[in-house]
Amino acid sequence: MKPHDMGVLFDQCAERGASTRFHLDRPFDLGPGTRTEYSVAQLAVLVRDFAGRLAAAGAGPGDRVAIVKDNHWDYDLLACAAVRIGAVPAQLSAHLPPDVLAVLLGRLRPALLVTTRALLENGRRAGHDPAGLANAVLALDGPAPGALGPDDVRGHDAPAPRSRHDDDPLVIHHTSGTTGAPKLVAHSTRTIIGKLARFEAVRYPRIGLRRDDVLANASAFAHGRTFCWTASVLCLDPRSVTILSRPDPDLSDPLLRARPPTVVEALPAAYVRLRPLTRRLDHAFRDVRLFISTYDAVHPPVLRAYLEASTRRGALWMQGWGQTETGPLTLRFHTRRSVRPAGTGSGARNLGRPVPVRTRLRVVDPDTLRPVRRGCPGLLLTRTPARALTYPGEADRWAAKHIDGWWSTGDLGIHHRDGTVTLLDREVDRTPQLSCLRTEDLLEDRLPGVLEVVVLARPGQAPLPVVVTEDGTLDTVRWRTAVTGLPPLQPPTVLTWRQLPRTGTGKVRRGALLRQLTGDAGTCGSGRWT
Repeated sequence: MKPHDMGVLFDQCAERGASTRFHLDRPFDLGPGTRTEYSVAQLAVLVRDFAGRLAAAGAGPGDRVAIVKDNHWDYDLLACAAVRIGAVPAQLSAHLPPDVLAVLLGRLRPALLVTTRALLENGRRAGHDPAGLANAVLALDGPAPGALGPDDVRGHDAPAPRSRHDDDPLVIHHTSGTTGAPKLVAHSTRTIIGKLARFEAVRYPRIGLRRDDVLANASAFAHGRTFCWTASVLCLDPRSVTILSRPDPDLSDPLLRARPPTVVEALPAAYVRLRPLTRRLDHAFRDVRLFISTYDAVHPPVLRAYLEASTRRGALWMQGWGQTETGPLTLRFHTRRSVRPAGTGSGARNLGRPVPVRTRLRVVDPDTLRPVRRGCPGLLLTRTPARALTYPGEADRWAAKHIDGWWSTGDLGIHHRDGTVTLLDREVDRTPQLSCLRTEDLLEDRLPGVLEVVVLARPGQAPLPVVVTEDGTLDTVRWRTAVTGLPPLQPPTVLTWRQLPRTGTGKVRRGALLRQLTGDAGTCGSGRWT
């Protein structure tokens, strides 16, 4: 079976006898109760039930339904419920600051906002009341001023499923927002399901899901990757799925040990946070045959830790590079050998090759937009049939990112003669002295035990390195040894994990961090392609 209509997908999978069991690290936010295990049929009931609730709250065909809540997989159940009644769900991360959330809601002007009492109160305290930007508000966890509560919409039958044209808007997500306010991105059934989820819902050798697989997913469930993942996983029907909404090592360990995964997909930041588990005796990653990462590159020490923790011969790490607007553009496969310090691979910043058949890449000079030769750095452009429809509320910005029929990713990189692509930096973050991303990889390799290194470009000054450690300290002798042979850097700023501003996907908000440390967020890049 291949996915198509997300409004009835859970029903269709249940009817054909899908047997996957879903295990949660905590109960869903969409309703009361303590249940943490579901069958596909039980999830289908939840989607139908909430379709009735959304309709009772005033949402209907063609309306936008904004969903903003704590991170959990029920983001996708709520989205499917909205799709079922003909509405267009907009999944917005609760990590967005109140002022930024207000900007996105202002662009959306949703007919219904589905949220929580805490998020409403946080916005009001900050002077940005989310309720004032929607026609109606439904608070999932109880009544709130100006909002409907669960009792107001419970018990209403779901309307008959509404279909839509494959090229009509289906769902709206937003970009990570590492360089400013995120952009809203609208996808259609044809782009996100037809070109992405259906491509993934195939039992490829080695990298495809099997019926006996046990999956673990620690993701940012408000983002487009998991909407696509939900569609493909339901159709591939693995044995079980473990959902980690809060990837804390101590909280996640018992759940992973109860069902040791064979396939793991997680945010790069989640892999970093769960890395201590790889050093425990009888750890839960011993049977993993495939690790999957998206959103951002994973630094080599983290890759090594997980691949060496697996006892599976031929364990693979599949790294996807892409964007909310396009889906994955390239795929790269890492092995234990390729990620060794003296291995044969070309580093974690080599993104592999374009997705076969579907993706084309081109590199141009970021200033003149003229094509550059293979092997030369430049601005990465792409063509893909999976490209989204538009930026809702910012049509001019969408049009400005098109260059002679190509889409500007905003990333700087090199397209090598062998077809592989190396990522250097975001254009807005570039500096003439070095590649910030490559330097981060090198420093993390030279500083075992650090959680993360972030190199920030500054106009007219040496780049500023930020070193993240468990306790916020760093040995100065180790640092001087680590930077030997590198271009000049400023003295490091040492922080703990929680001191860095991050997006909902765990990416460091580089502009916000630079302003936090220096009072100025100015960069060396033009910012034209953000």
